[in-house]
Amino acid sequence: MAFLDSTVVTVALPAIQADLGAGLAGMQWVVNGYMVTLSALILLSGSLADRFGRVRLFMVGVTVFALASALCTFAPTLGWLVAGRVVQGVGGALLTPGSLAILQAGFREQDRARAIGAWSGLTGVAAAVGPFVGGWLVQIGDWRLIFLINLPIAVVVVVISWFAVPESGDAAASDRLDYPGALLGVVALGGITYALIQWGAVGSTPAVWTAAATGVLALAGFLLVEARGRNPMLPLGIFSSTAFSATNGATVLIYGSLGPLLFLLVIYLQEVGGYSPVAAGAASLPITLLMLVLSSRSGRLAARIGPRPQLFVGPLSLAAGFVLLSRLGPEAPYLTSVLPGVLLVALGLSTTVAPLTATVLASAPQRHAGLASGVNNTFARGAQLIGVAAVPVLAGIGGEGSKAHGGTAALVQGFGPAMLMLAGSCVLASLCALALPRGRMPRAVEPAVEERPTRFCGVSGPPLRSCPGSSAGTREGGGDR
Repeated sequence: MAFLDSTVVTVALPAIQADLGAGLAGMQWVVNGYMVTLSALILLSGSLADRFGRVRLFMVGVTVFALASALCTFAPTLGWLVAGRVVQGVGGALLTPGSLAILQAGFREQDRARAIGAWSGLTGVAAAVGPFVGGWLVQIGDWRLIFLINLPIAVVVVVISWFAVPESGDAAASDRLDYPGALLGVVALGGITYALIQWGAVGSTPAVWTAAATGVLALAGFLLVEARGRNPMLPLGIFSSTAFSATNGATVLIYGSLGPLLFLLVIYLQEVGGYSPVAAGAASLPITLLMLVLSSRSGRLAARIGPRPQLFVGPLSLAAGFVLLSRLGPEAPYLTSVLPGVLLVALGLSTTVAPLTATVLASAPQRHAGLASGVNNTFARGAQLIGVAAVPVLAGIGGEGSKAHGGTAALVQGFGPAMLMLAGSCVLASLCALALPRGRMPRAVEPAVEERPTRFCGVSGPPLRSCPGSSAGTREGGGDR
């Protein structure tokens, strides 16, 4: 749900604009309202998951996400819809790190690469299939259906999680949480995002400069709190690992390109190319298919030969795809103009996503699995957030002339330069791979920590009996409730 909703809304933006009334800035907020809280709270969520239990927090996140989806479904105005998207981001932040940390803690080391590869593939598929699903729902009914479908899915997920997924956590996690850091993170991302979006919509105004200054000061305060706080949600020391820093740098550059692509492509195809919502959404379907087929294999290959080759070649394939897409004209025939670029983007993502995620987790101590996942997800979603806000402005697409169903001149002129910017970002991402060791997956130095007994064993399947040393009364099948 979380990864699907990060992209499913994009293809419905013209329909939302027609129903509720919004320019490009309003459409950006429908996307970025979700990303602001998701990006800012994922780090705190990783710490909460390690402290209070990853499955427990996962279920709370799914519930919050479902309630926010109901608010979006029945939103009477654009303001209510954006408010619902903001709350959805809170739910997404609570559930996302726990999902990956559950896999990291619940699988043997030799099985983790395949498990994470499957996770990466399915979440990547969810993000990629979003425009197609959104287009189909808009065309058969109403844009509100894209939020309504989350409700029955959430019920099923909570039931399965309660009865079938064993609990895990970090025995050494601190009882104190970094609430000041979380607040400063929200203010920093919100202020910077508001400034970028409004700059494109109304130009340089005192409100824009005030928001920008507030965001920058909050970001500086966030770094200061994390550097000096006793229990930071982002311990800066975790970046002492070269592999961890390099892969997170690549994450920022790759996802900072993917977000604007998914945002701009479906709008361009509908507003300039004359595609229907379903056709515009289906344009990215090859990304879904290739990631479904190749991501798990890519994870296994990285475990065998090391992630460096894939993390170098994959972003270059992405860059080549962006270069081809930059040549789209007003006609934009799919087979000859759109499909070649989309295929290269799909191949690049399929090559990159699983090794990238596995390397991030492998380069951090296992007891910090929730934190490492949270850091990587924060960087990915934050990069998408800033990319969607900044790239249209830098490419000259922002402004009142770019309203949906209005003038398309700015979109036609700015789309190509925007794609070339994204290509340059992916080239830089490929260079980050050079910091990784050759021929092996990076390994974190595990600190000597005496951990209290956990409630399940790290095996390749659900435990058949209580774990050695676990507390009495643990039920068969993996953990008390």
